[in-house]
Amino acid sequence: MFEIRAICDPGDADRVTAALSAAFTTGSVRRHPSRDGMRVRLYVTADHRRDAAAWPAPDDAYSDAPSIGDEIAWTTATSAHTPIGQGLDREYFLRKAALLDRMALTESDHPDDVAVAALDAARILMTLDDTAAICDPRAYVRQQYAHWAQHH
Repeated sequence: MFEIRAICDPGDADRVTAALSAAFTTGSVRRHPSRDGMRVRLYVTADHRRDAAAWPAPDDAYSDAPSIGDEIAWTTATSAHTPIGQGLDREYFLRKAALLDRMALTESDHPDDVAVAALDAARILMTLDDTAAICDPRAYVRQQYAHWAQHH
């Protein structure tokens, strides 16, 4: 998600807003006068349009995933049995990020804490993948997990 600022003539504001809405998924547009008072500043939160197949919903991404308990056991055992200095592989970071994402979706006692951990794990995976994707990091985890599960 990103913020767009456009400065234009007031008569062009509706056309600019329509063009942004056609190119991106946008939130509401906030209008403010420019400093010179002759133009208008438009602020809009936007995101790239998402192909549903490319960005699966959590239920679709995790439809064949092991139970949360089994994934906790797998990530714990994998990290405990990986010798120091050998490093953990991408599968570990993907499954851990997916596990935390799934927990964040179901957690009710401390949802903010789990959501922060899920976001941090997703960002680690994106850094590990050196991805150029501009998207919600947790959506990236779902996409990558669905792809991994289909080919694993």
